[in-house]
Amino acid sequence: MYNIGIIDKINPKGLEILKNKSNFRYEVITDLSKNNLLKKLPEFDGITLRRGKINSELLSTCKRLKVISRHGVGYDNVDTSYIKKNNIKLLVTSSSTSTSPAEHIMYLILSIYKGVNMFDTMVREGSFSRAINLDIKENFELYKKNILIVGFGRIGRKLIKKCLGFDLIVSVFDPAVDEKVIESYGGKKVSNLIESLKEADILSLSIPKNEKTHNLISLKEMKLMKKSSIIINVSRGGIVNEKDLNFALDNKIIFYAGIDVFEKEPPEDNNPLLTNKRVLLSPHAATFTKECLESMSIETVTNIIDFFENKIDKSMVVKL
Repeated sequence: MYNIGIIDKINPKGLEILKNKSNFRYEVITDLSKNNLLKKLPEFDGITLRRGKINSELLSTCKRLKVISRHGVGYDNVDTSYIKKNNIKLLVTSSSTSTSPAEHIMYLILSIYKGVNMFDTMVREGSFSRAINLDIKENFELYKKNILIVGFGRIGRKLIKKCLGFDLIVSVFDPAVDEKVIESYGGKKVSNLIESLKEADILSLSIPKNEKTHNLISLKEMKLMKKSSIIINVSRGGIVNEKDLNFALDNKIIFYAGIDVFEKEPPEDNNPLLTNKRVLLSPHAATFTKECLESMSIETVTNIIDFFENKIDKSMVVKL
């Protein structure tokens, strides 16, 4: 009998699969406090992980733990050095977490380019005719605008298809992806990020956070960009420097931003982006659609079952 800890709630679709497995039992843990995790984690042979950080202090108590199945693809909330050293496998939902984030990026771009909720507000406030007399300078077409996609993994490859559907001109910066692959999707590979920023009308980031990507986009990079440019980040907080972004928006160095992720989540009340009117925000919710949450839950649970039944797809296993 394998004992599985479901760390934080997941969609019931995944739990239904576990219920039907006679050699598995599970417990849903919603109290993510350090003290509770120290108490509960040693009981489990495997865990699924949505929110919460699993550090070496917690892991050192988990003598039974063989596998962590992430509800998502990012794993900056797991001490990878410890699990590598102790042969604890890390699994991700590699096939279910790309469509909704790519759509969320397009939502942010379209919302910003079409005035966010400006027109909706006019109608609701009884100012229907006001639009006729507006001096429209901040609503734009996507047609033939230049988008720079940084990161050409699963999300980037879904995103490019949607961008081409809107007649955007797509450049891709990802040193790990061959030029022919990018061209086969209809994009142009660029090798110099700094030079490419100068040409971008839209910058979209879909890359993991690590030492190389932390503060990848700071005030220095923003100053290279067009005053009409926008930055979209649905990857991880800290890739775009938040203080620098706030300064750049306040001083019209760039035009607007769409931010789904924060360096500290939830963001502190004094985070200046929360009151900045030139940024469209969402609460790390790029995967929050009915379809995506269901499929992520199913894939998270299936991964952990497949691991213990020795049939895990290698594409789900993180190479550490």
